[in-house]
Order: sequence, then structure tokens, then C-alpha cells
Amino acid sequence: MIRHKGLSLQDAETIEEVFLSQSFDPPGDRQPPLSAKPASPDIESLRAAAERGAEQDLRRYANQLTVWGEPEQMGEAIGAYQDAIEAAPGHDPDHFRLGVAFRKRYDSDQRQASDFQLAVQHWKTALDLDPNQYIWRRRIQQYGPRLDKPYPFYDWVPQARAAITERGETPVELAVEPRGAEFAQPLEQFETRGALQEEPDPGGRIHRDEGQFVRAEATVVPPVAAPGETVRVHVTMRPNQKTKSHWNNEAEELAYWVDPPDRWKADRRHLTYPIPPEVVSLEPRSIEFELRCPTDAPPGAVEIPTYALYYVCEDVNGTCLYRRQDVTVTVQVR
Repeated sequence: MIRHKGLSLQDAETIEEVFLSQSFDPPGDRQPPLSAKPASPDIESLRAAAERGAEQDLRRYANQLTVWGEPEQMGEAIGAYQDAIEAAPGHDPDHFRLGVAFRKRYDSDQRQASDFQLAVQHWKTALDLDPNQYIWRRRIQQYGPRLDKPYPFYDWVPQARAAITERGETPVELAVEPRGAEFAQPLEQFETRGALQEEPDPGGRIHRDEGQFVRAEATVVPPVAAPGETVRVHVTMRPNQKTKSHWNNEAEELAYWVDPPDRWKADRRHLTYPIPPEVVSLEPRSIEFELRCPTDAPPGAVEIPTYALYYVCEDVNGTCLYRRQDVTVTVQVR
């Protein structure tokens, strides 16, 4: 609710007198419910204008479609942004917002495996075009390594939920739950965590899943690292809906192994995903770890071998299997 406006920076010393010390009438019943949504713009008119190909019309259509459109319309928004960028490559907000559109589609049932990585790449392009834009920088840091974090981004979420619940209210459900990197505390120097453990499948004897049962996708943040820098890797594994696969939670937890090349370092080499209480489940499973690039690393693409071990079942009453999936993480060194 807006209670006061018009206070300039020069008048900031008066904020206690004009705002903090004041009492306001309760809002009454005039405020709309949380579910109320303002009227959307005329998307069809914006689309018709964008079809003429003018840069500003493409940008206006993409902006409104990203905010107001349904998940299945994000492909149109992405295409309009790409056309606007082709017309004006140096317009950094277009790259940032294109990244938002990719991430919005990634967080929907319309996702494509590369959407998250493409979002990060366009956020980085926007930052390269305007290094002083801290919003561009913060968005990358939100998902990036702990050495580059100014603060934990969403550690306040569980605190807020607890406070809301304590006063007898129900917290608003989030469309996308924060995880890993968004809760991580910043660090001043690279650290390895956890006791050194033996590799779970050193001989590679476990039968491979080539994506028949589980689809794996890996995203590296930031998308390019300088020698000596750190990146955070996000690996997400989703049961393949086409084969009606699902997790079997009656056995061991999912295990993940990172095997960095010589002189590369991983903050954790052995990771696990906890077993849910359900006997079977379909949730995506996310693993995050960080990699430190050698200080004398030559430029180019470096492949980091990793793999996951898990129990998965095919179809509704199908066979449950123990499988390994090799996941190659590619880090670009500049």
C-alpha cells in the first residue's frame, strides 16, 4: 500500500516527521484480493505492430508478452526479443529481458533443456554491455558461486514463512521455490566440503541410462570463467515422461560423483539427494556444486566428467532398475 510519496533524497531527514511518526487509517475492504490481476494490455494489437518489424514495436510486444503471456507464449516473446536484438545488438535491456523470458519458460511445463543456460548467457551479455548495471550482476550472482555472492539472496524466505505461520496466517505459495545457490552464504575463499569419499562406481560397471528413463541437464553460472575463477554448476534430473519413468524411493538415495581434471578443484566430489517419504515420485532432482579453474588454464572449452547413480522404474508396473548416467559439464575458459 502506498501511504506517502514525493519525498526527495534532499528531504530524507524529514522522513520520521512526515512518515514514520504518522498514524494511518486501516485500509478497510477496498483493497483487491491477492489473486486479483489488473487488466492485461491488448496483446493482439501489439503483435500486429510487431509484425511490421520495427525495433521498438518488437521490444514492446516482447516485454508485454513476457509479463502477461502464458508459458506456451514464451517462445513468441523469445523470438520477438531475438528480432529486436538483431535490429539493435547493443541494447542491453533486450538481452537481460530475453534471459528472463528463457528462465520463465524454463520454470514452466514448456521448458527446453537449454533454457536456463541461455538465460544465464544473455544476462552475462547484458552485463558485458553495461558493467555498472547492478541488477544484471545480481541476477547472475543469484545462481552463481559463493565467492561472488554479496549476501545470501533468499535466506529470508523460511524466516518469513515461519513468522506468517506463527501469527495464524498461511504463506503465499511461490511459483518457483528457491534452492541451493539462492540460500548459499558468501565465501571469501574457495573451500572443499565434506569428507573425502570413495568413488561409487570407479570401474563404470553400472548399466548406463542414455536418457531413456531420466533426462539430465547441466547449467554453468557464470557461463564463462577466467583462469582462477569459480563457477557453480546446476544439474537437474527429470524422469522421462515419455517412458512414464519415476523414481524408486525404497532403495538408496541418488548419488552424484564429480571427477574434475588435473588441477581443477570441486568443492564437493560426492553429493547425494535425500530420499522423499513417498514410495515413488516424479519430482525433478537438483544437484549443485562449484568448480575452481586453474590459474594458468588456457582458453577454450573444458569438459568435466560427472555421473549420477539412481534407482528408477519404467512405466506404472514396470521393472525397477539401478542405473548410471554420465553427465559431461562443459566450462568455457576465456
